[in-house]
Formats: sequence, structure tokens, C-alpha cells
Amino acid sequence: MPIDRTDEDRPSLFVGWIDALPVPAALIRPLARGNFRLHASNAAFDRLNLSPAGANAPIEMRRAVERAEQNPDDSQEFSCQLGEGPSARDLRGSIGPLSEDCGAENLFLLTLIDRTQEMMTERNLRRELVSDSLTGLPNRAGFEELVEQRIVADPAADHSILLLDLARFSRINEHIGPLAGDELIITVARRLKSSLRSGDILARTGGDEFAISSRIAGGRADVREIARRIRGCFDHPFRIGELKVSVDCALGCTIQPGSDTGVADQIRHAQIALKRAKQTDRIEIYEPEAAMLSDNRFGLETALRNAIEEDRLHLAFQPLVELATGKVAGFEALARWDNAKGGAISPTEFIPIAEDSGLIVPLGQWAIAKAASTIAEWDARNGGTPVDCYFSVNVSAIQLVRDDVAAVVRQALAANAIGGERLMIELTESAIIGDPDLALSVLSELKALSTRVAMDDFGTGYSNLAYLQRLPLDVLKIDRSFVEHMVDDRDKVAIVRTIQSLAETLGMKTTAEGVETADQARLLSALGCDFGQGFLFAHPMIADNAFDYWRQSLARPII
Repeated sequence: MPIDRTDEDRPSLFVGWIDALPVPAALIRPLARGNFRLHASNAAFDRLNLSPAGANAPIEMRRAVERAEQNPDDSQEFSCQLGEGPSARDLRGSIGPLSEDCGAENLFLLTLIDRTQEMMTERNLRRELVSDSLTGLPNRAGFEELVEQRIVADPAADHSILLLDLARFSRINEHIGPLAGDELIITVARRLKSSLRSGDILARTGGDEFAISSRIAGGRADVREIARRIRGCFDHPFRIGELKVSVDCALGCTIQPGSDTGVADQIRHAQIALKRAKQTDRIEIYEPEAAMLSDNRFGLETALRNAIEEDRLHLAFQPLVELATGKVAGFEALARWDNAKGGAISPTEFIPIAEDSGLIVPLGQWAIAKAASTIAEWDARNGGTPVDCYFSVNVSAIQLVRDDVAAVVRQALAANAIGGERLMIELTESAIIGDPDLALSVLSELKALSTRVAMDDFGTGYSNLAYLQRLPLDVLKIDRSFVEHMVDDRDKVAIVRTIQSLAETLGMKTTAEGVETADQARLLSALGCDFGQGFLFAHPMIADNAFDYWRQSLARPII
């Protein structure tokens, strides 16, 4: 419909088609600096209360009008917010030139779409993505975002990140229940919040882990002061309903001058310090050397995983000698690993890494299977006659919990057609006593396979004698710490004698570890100890040498 031309700012025009539009719409003529002359509008546009010349229009709309005035043949898109506070409305707008058929030059159609509900939903979703639903604090993603904003706003300032992990929270949660556990987390968050300075950022980055970012001026002294203040939050018990719950925490910190390092790396550094804090029970500040050790451990973990998968480990065998006769009764099979250059990697280095990473499970499975196949090979080398000795294999506490040890042993025996009496499984005292019911179940299954079981490092833990009496154990291994210097130490002799008497009472045998001198061997034999193991007899050796060693012992006793 043609538009009547007048010189009035707001002529009375026949523009019924604008009123028919379902969204706020107006006909405007762009002016300089983003102003415009309003020629016609519908009721929805009028309710926006924009001035006729656009003086109170949002800056985004004015810029779009200015672009339209400069590029009259193009359409312009924009987003803006109208109003302030709770009544503010989010709008998406479009400014497009009218067709010449309308009989007007330099006249544009301005339309607006209300996106308030959509933007509110988007903001709520965004808030959920960066917030912890339980405490209302920022989560890991929100924490990183806030710290990055702080660095951009003040790149010259030094700041620190502190990670806090609640001690024994999973155990506490098990006893007081998940609802009370949630209440404890909320209470901890409130107490931490009250201890921080203005401008500090507190976040909940995990189940029982919190992160704090703080500007510092005094370096390590500042960080330690903040950490001590945070740890002071845990000096008094937390009241949860009618309960009083005492909680402690571990604290790991990192200091970052300026914006030299990304936030993700800083958090990783704080995690390295936190892991160390859990071990030392002290406030730990990140040191680059610790990160280097962590990286080395990770590299070693990767290499160990590959070595297990590619069967590049081997067993070494240390003889178990019967002290009364000097004959070899069996061998302890020990996992050994050589790197790509042929250098040996100490078990004290890779076994802890295997336990931390969970690789101890496939490593233990490999050791049992390898020991069983080696026994079968020895039988074949012995003319098909079973060799008169057994192999003892260590099983870690982690494998005892996570794996079906009896099934692994059963499969190894079946695959190599050997009897269960050819294997002995060694479990540490802590593994057995840590979960006696589980240990009893596993040991009973092993005994059903005729496999023998030894308790390793006996005497170094806190054995419950009632449980010890219930467990179907065959051998107690006396820890090397009691054997060392026992010839000159009456207290150690008394301990060994007590362990020997206990074993005899319970119908068990004993094996003394770390035997290095003939005097120790004679004294152990005199005390009634059944077997000895140590450098006096032999160092761990490869399978072929161990087989020859066993053959020689048949002709000539070791001691």
C-alpha cells in the first residue's frame, strides 16, 4: 500500500499491514548518528516506549540504524536489551529497506522479536553449567572462568590457587548417610566462605574438594597464612543435626606470578601439591621438581602399561630353603622389568606406581599366569616328572579387592594342567586384616583349589588374633625387620620366638625373610623356623638359573 508523504514527524498513515504483524514493528527513516524518524508503528512497538527520534533506544539498535543509513540496500541484524533490572527485556532486531513499490525512498522496516524467556532459559542453563547445585558455589568450570577473568582484569597481580580435600569424607558419608553428608558439605562451604577475604573466589570442584583463588602480595608467607586460616575452619567439629562430626583436610597450593601460566596448568600444579599434602599431612606448596617427578611417574605408568600388554616383563625367582635340611622347598616369583635400553627398573619404583594406577591388577594376573606356565615348563624339562617345589606369588591388597583372585588362579592351573599345591599365594598382613570377611572368602576359594596361602610381612601390622585363627593360612612370613641384627638383639629373638610359637599353635609353618648370615640361619633353625629366604642362599635369578639351582640342591643341601 502506498505511503502518504507529509512533513509531520508522526503522520496519520494507512499502514494496517504493520498492525497485522505479530511482533513489534515500525517504519523508520534513518538519520545521522543512529537517530531515526518514526513514520508508523504497531501497538506492540508503541508499548516499548521508545522516543520518536530513537534517543532512548539501546546503543545496539542505534548502531544498526547508523549502518542502515550508510548501507541503504542491506539488512541489519542486532540484539539488545531494553530496560533494566527484573523488567528488562531481551530483543533481537532486524532493519531492512522497503521495496520501491511502496512509493517511499530511504524508508526501513524495523522489527523486534522478544527473546526474554529464551535468554532467561539460556542464562539459567549457563548458571547450572558453571555452578555446584548443592552449595551454589562455582564448580570446576565456573572457577576456571572466574580466575581467567581475574587474570585478564589484573594481569600484573600475583595470585594463588589452593585445593582442599576433606579427609575421610567417604567413610564419614557412609556412616552418617548421604543426606547428612550433603549437609556437611554445605556447612563446610559456609565456614570456608566466612574465613576468606573479600575478592577471594571459593568453588566446589569435586565431591569433597574445594578450590580457592586469592590475590597475594607476600609470596609463600601470604599463601601459608591463608592456608592456616582455612585449616583453622576445621579446628572445631561440625554440628549436623544431633551429631558432632570432626573433619580434617589436606591443602595443596600453587603460586603464580601474573598470567604466565594457564588456569588449567595452575590447578594441575595445585593437585600435585595436594597429593603430596595427603602423604605428609602438611600444607604443601607446589614445587617444579615435584611436577617433574609426577610427569616421570606418569611416563613410567604409561611404559608399564605397555610392558604388561606386550608381555615384556619377566619373573625372577628367589629360593625358599628348608632350614632343617638345607633343601629348596620352593621359589618366590618376583616381577622384574627392564626398560628399552636393558636397564633394570627397581620394583620399589614401579610397584607403587602400579598400585596407584590400578595396573597392579593386570600385573598380578600376569604374575600368576607366568608362574604357573614356568612350573609346567620345569616339569617338561624334568622329563615330565613334576619338580618337587612350589612357586609363591604375591597378590596386593588392591587386587584382592578388585579382582577375582581365585578365578585367576583356577584359570592358570587349568591352562597349564598343574595342581593347586604347586602354587602359594602371598598376601600382606594389612590386606588380610583390612577386610577379614573378604579375605576369608577368597582364602576359602583358594584352599578349595589346594592352593596354599602365606601371610607376608607378619608382625608389622596390627593383626587381630581372633581373625587370624579363623583364616585358613598355611605360612606366616616373619618380616625381615625382625631377622636383621637378631643375633645381637634379644628383643628381636623374643619376637621371632613368639611368632614361631603362635604359628605352631595355629598349625602353620613359618618363613623368615631377609636371611643374610649363617648365624641368623642357625638361630632361626634353633627357634624352630621352617624356611628361610634371603641373600645368604641366593639373590633372585632368572627361571633357567633357578631350575639349575633346584637341581643342584637335590645333590647338595644349600646349608
